[in-house]
Amino acid sequence: MLPGRSLIEPGDFTLEELNYLFSLSQKIEADKTFLRESCRGRLLATLFFEPSTRTRLSFEAAMLRLGGSCLGFAESSSSSAAKGESLSDTIRTVSCYADAIVMRNPKEGAALLASRVTAIPVINAGDGGHHHPTQTLTDLLTIKRLHGRLENFTIGFCGDLKFGRTVHSLAKTLSRYPGISQVFISPPELKVPDYITRSILEKKQACREAEKLEDVIGGLDVLYMTRVQRERFFNEEDYIRLKDFYVLTREKMAAAKDDMIVLHPLPRVNEIAVEVDDDPRAAYFKQARYGMYVRMALLASILGVAPC
Repeated sequence: MLPGRSLIEPGDFTLEELNYLFSLSQKIEADKTFLRESCRGRLLATLFFEPSTRTRLSFEAAMLRLGGSCLGFAESSSSSAAKGESLSDTIRTVSCYADAIVMRNPKEGAALLASRVTAIPVINAGDGGHHHPTQTLTDLLTIKRLHGRLENFTIGFCGDLKFGRTVHSLAKTLSRYPGISQVFISPPELKVPDYITRSILEKKQACREAEKLEDVIGGLDVLYMTRVQRERFFNEEDYIRLKDFYVLTREKMAAAKDDMIVLHPLPRVNEIAVEVDDDPRAAYFKQARYGMYVRMALLASILGVAPC
């Protein structure tokens, strides 16, 4: 279904293809021997020009669990990019060694450029404030596993919605499912970009903006918290002023539904109090594990070793 395909943004895959990946992920989770060794002899290149913990390690864990191998770098300073090598030349070179590339880059559009200069699949692991499609796969699988459905619920996105590529990718993708209502909770300076809300409204889906989490938390089925990203700010004073604008505490959770789930793409700083970790509705560490399963499914599919 997906052999040889690149994943640059979530819209690259149909809903049928997404559902196939989620079904495959659940089979991998249920049977630890399923697809084991299926990628033996295959090589995944992980090219991270920005820091990463979960995305890079989950991709490497996914490939190793499939029996494949990995090579790459965790920071641009350890590659020839530090010497001035162009991204195109880096991708063309790495394509000589690997069967697929996973790349994170601070520049919007970098993954698309990479996919155009190589014949092997390219997976976007985050391009600036633009997209993070495999985090979206992770988020959708988590919601499906814990809520049992991907339609007819209300989700609130809280925090840095201006620069949050995970928010942008997930919000646009959720607008493809029926009955989704989206609430964007942020200070004016970090509001969701207009092109995101326009894309939702064009699909006749509901969305609205709010400034206070307390005003809307009681009506949410899913709460998606995000950190204020220091690395996206040009002005340190603006970051200091906004970084503690939202902090999810036990007191605020008391107003939420009993079956609401709390997601976070991680890393967190202080936007979710540690005391919330013990709440059964806190799902962000389960979310990290689901990320490995869905990335296993994705790699097996694009490398052509998964069942049709």
